[in-house]
Amino acid sequence: MIVRDRLNPTARDLPKSGIRKFFDLANTMEGVISLGVGEPDFDTPWHIRAEAIYAIEKGYTFYTGNMGLIELREAICDYQRRRFGLEFDASQVLMTSGASEGIDLVFRAILEPGDEVILVSPTYVAYSPLVTLAGGVPVFLDAKEETGFKVTKEMLEEAITDKTKMLFLNYPGNPTGGVMTKEDYAELVPLIKEHELFVVYDEIYAELTYEGKHCSIASFDEIKDQVILMSGFSKAYAMTGWRMGYLIAHPDVIHAFLMIHQYAQMCPSTISQYAALEAAKNGDDDIEMMAKQFMMRRNFIVNGLNRIGLKCHMPKGAFYVFPSIAATGMTSEQFCEELLKDQKVAVVPGNAFGSAGEGYVRISYAYSIDEIKEALARMEAFLRNKGYLK
Repeated sequence: MIVRDRLNPTARDLPKSGIRKFFDLANTMEGVISLGVGEPDFDTPWHIRAEAIYAIEKGYTFYTGNMGLIELREAICDYQRRRFGLEFDASQVLMTSGASEGIDLVFRAILEPGDEVILVSPTYVAYSPLVTLAGGVPVFLDAKEETGFKVTKEMLEEAITDKTKMLFLNYPGNPTGGVMTKEDYAELVPLIKEHELFVVYDEIYAELTYEGKHCSIASFDEIKDQVILMSGFSKAYAMTGWRMGYLIAHPDVIHAFLMIHQYAQMCPSTISQYAALEAAKNGDDDIEMMAKQFMMRRNFIVNGLNRIGLKCHMPKGAFYVFPSIAATGMTSEQFCEELLKDQKVAVVPGNAFGSAGEGYVRISYAYSIDEIKEALARMEAFLRNKGYLK
């Protein structure tokens, strides 16, 4: 038997994540500064870790209900009300194993073969492959740097067809750091309502909004039943390894997610749920502290990149910069490969996030100032050695 020929071709032929490709390569080399992965360098705050330890000591190692702990789901509703002014009921909240499980659940529960999903490109690497695995068809809106990588009414109107079922938004954005305001969303809402689109809103970086306050598209009552909020604890609380996410949606939509979740996952880690409960109830100060540090790092790296000749817009959210490398004449992959080889600095090529990302690279500033400073020095040396800087 030829084993490869017996595999599902859709899964077999999926491309490897462009992020992991360079991360894995960097791991084979000594002395590499890797600015490729979006993971806060802070430890999970102690009071959150202590709650997990206490849960273990108390023997809270059993399964929870498929939806997750009721007190955690209630705390998330309180959090959404307190931080963003949104009203939800615990029956609308499903706990997932990271936001990543949530993405998969959304596509599998809603899409039928041939349904189109509009994605904003440059886009996070997981969205398009998971649409394809669910039988859907990804349709890309190419967002532009000059408009802050936003979706406009004209862009959306042009992309909608009779097969469009879903609009997927990720703001603050990965990889661009772009944000959308209430006024920006107001332009899209009539189209969303008219065409009865589901809107999936990945707001995992909501707490890392540096200018003004994060606005959710769920704040528009006329489409609230069409909106699926997706978030988690990884970025705001430095809890990447705890794998705690959640979905918030209309009860009928949550029921469809639950039907898959109960068989595929059952429930997230009970210990992680108790840690997340502590974070949701008592973690606001941690959020503020880390956000201030990230904003300081953002300012430092943007100024540094522009100084060494890599034109970089000022991102308004998340913890990534997306500088242009057009001045070098290299492709995104060529730039990243040669930078890694010559100076042992790992960043991610922009085309890993779709064709609209060609000519850019993604750099995470979820690292210490010392690491960022050294990476900038090495990048400057790289550009000088290549003759792009005098």
